[in-house]
Order: sequence, then structure tokens, then C-alpha cells
Amino acid sequence: MTAWVLATLFLIISATFQPAYAHHADAKEIYHRAWELVRENYYDASFHGVNWAELEHKYDSKIENTDDAYKAIKAMLDGLKDPYTRFLDPRAFQDENDAIDAHIVGIGINLQQSKDQTHLIITRTIENSPAERAGIAPGDEVLAIDNNSALGITPEQAAEHIRGKAGTNVMLAIKHEGNQQVVNITRQEIEIRAVTAKMFDSGIGYIQLSTFISSDAAREFRHALTRLSGAKGLIIDLRDNPGGLLANALEMADMLLDGGTIVSTISRYGRHTDMSSGQPVTRQPIVVLVDEESASASEILASAIKDNGRGIVLGTRTYGKGLVQEINRLPSGAALHITVSRYLTANGSDINKVGIEPDILIENKADQVNVAYAYLKEKIACGKPAKKMQLLSALAN
Repeated sequence: MTAWVLATLFLIISATFQPAYAHHADAKEIYHRAWELVRENYYDASFHGVNWAELEHKYDSKIENTDDAYKAIKAMLDGLKDPYTRFLDPRAFQDENDAIDAHIVGIGINLQQSKDQTHLIITRTIENSPAERAGIAPGDEVLAIDNNSALGITPEQAAEHIRGKAGTNVMLAIKHEGNQQVVNITRQEIEIRAVTAKMFDSGIGYIQLSTFISSDAAREFRHALTRLSGAKGLIIDLRDNPGGLLANALEMADMLLDGGTIVSTISRYGRHTDMSSGQPVTRQPIVVLVDEESASASEILASAIKDNGRGIVLGTRTYGKGLVQEINRLPSGAALHITVSRYLTANGSDINKVGIEPDILIENKADQVNVAYAYLKEKIACGKPAKKMQLLSALAN
């Protein structure tokens, strides 16, 4: 699964990436390597009750070619009932590398499955992308792709149909503001920018971080902090941010914290704690905006700021993904995402399937930036945090 066009990314990647490539490999060798990688690295030594040893040669008689191996790997992984431990074919793996390199070929949308797993919802369109130019907007539902129903398919499956060569077209049936329409969109190479920044007139800085997947994300974030160094306070917007590279979350947290724990990861082989260097790029007051789609790396950054008292979190409860995945290449150029550990926030909380409770709960998304703005203005003026009633009063005015 790759995030842009692609699919919403609910994982943290912590391995070294190399471009996927295809070469001749024995089909059974591909399957066995996948089995071995899970055996050696999966975070749960009990494999969620699966007898892993029995699976080593279970599909040998059914594997005659690479496609057979891929099907067997998927069947093997299904037994774990872990949506984050999954198989990527060579094309999907290459797309993931392209996303990390900050360049993809597609139409420039983020997709997410609805809570009942029946509908595909667009959560973001990249600025000046083919999708945005075609009038597609966040909140639209994808009904069909090239006349094939999108009902019940996953973001990953949709990505398989939407992506393609630059200059070719894809036809989407969309429900936009309650009306159904069909649009033909020409795919193009898209440069992924993870960060946008601006300064409000009152001297409050605003940074929107849309993904942690790009290898340039931390550099972009540092540049935004430098650009807004004169701001009196910062709003960091992590809404609709599904996560990405663990290394990016750690580096960004270190840019903001005066010290303390960032996150702890616990695997079968022990516990590791990442600490801040105590040399932040900025010491401005911070408000972090989150929502129910802020996941994984977003939750690491938000909780590090909250738990260390560096700032407050405002919005709605986050997604609740407290598991860490690592990507491993297979001999054929395919790959596996394997859940290798779980993580605890700076104060030791396990947020998996729970999420982070904001300091200030504001459910109306349209009000969240205004409340954050009012909070920072009050804090700057008085040197102390504003009370919630004062913030709501500021909104009313």
C-alpha cells in the first residue's frame, strides 16, 4: 500500500528501503523466505495462536510459479488476523519506494475505507494535482473505477486500478456533495510535499503536516520551523495524517522537545526508548490539531508533545495505531510489511485501538483552527494557558 492515490497509510516503516526489482527466484523459495521473516520478526511470539511451524511447507504442493507463491503468502498472513502485516507485490513495493522518494505517478488523492469497510472516501487531494483540477474534493466517495464498482474494495485494491503510466487516463465515478458524476482524469507524476506553512497576521504560525512517508518530510518540517522562527506560537496540524516513517516522527519530535522521552518500542527481543536530545529548533508555545484519522507517526509526535508538557493537543480522539511495521524485501522484488513491535507513548500509555484523548475536545472541524488560534493568543498575552470557556467565548465573538 502506498499512500497517495493510493491509499491512506496506517503504518510506521522503520526499515531501509531499496527499489524493488524483479529477478528469477524459485517460487517455493519466495514463500519460504516470507515464512522465515515472519517467524524471526513478528512481535507476538505466539503468532496470535497460529501454529507457525505447520505453515512452513503447508502450500508446497500448490506452489508452481511466482503467482502461486504470492497467493500462498497472502493465505499464510491472513491467519494472523493482523491488517498491518501484509504482502506487497513488486509493483506495490515500487510505488511505496516512489512515495518515499516524494515522487509518484497518479492523480493525487488519499483514500480511506469507511468504518463499515464498504465505501472508499477521499480524505485529501494534493494541491494542483489532476484530481484537484478535476474538481474532486475531500469527503467525496469513489463509486467506481473504470466502470468497475468500488463498493467493498480496500484502498490498496483501488490503488491497483487508479495508478498507471503518466499520460494515461482513469475514469472515476464520484459522489460529490450528494451528486454522482463521472470524471476522466489523466495521470501524471506528482511531487509529494509533506509540509505547508504560513504566518497569520497576528504572528501565529501554522504548519500542516500531511504525511510522514516522504524521506523529505523532516527536512521540510525543519525548513517550516525556520521560516516561522519569528512566530509567537505554532499550530501544528496533523489532522488526516495517517503516518509514515518512524524516523521522521522521531526527528520532528526532537526538533520541538526540550528533553524527555519521545516513544518506547517493545518487541519480542526487548524494549527500546528514544529520547529527545534536548536541543529544540524552537521553544514557541504549540497547539497540535488531531482528529480520528491522525494515526501512527502522527500519534507519536502528538503524544510526545502532550506527555512532555511541550504543548497541548486539540481536536478529537486519534485513530489508535500503536503497532510498528518493518518492510522486508523478498527475492522476487515483492515485499512484506511485518508488525515487529508495539509502542508506548512518552508517559507509558498503550494507545493501540484506543487513540490519544485531546486536551481540548473540539468536534467541529471548522472550529478547531480558530480555537487553537484563540488559545495561543491568550497564552501569549497572559503567559498562561487559556481556559476552555474563554476559548469558546472567543469563537462566539
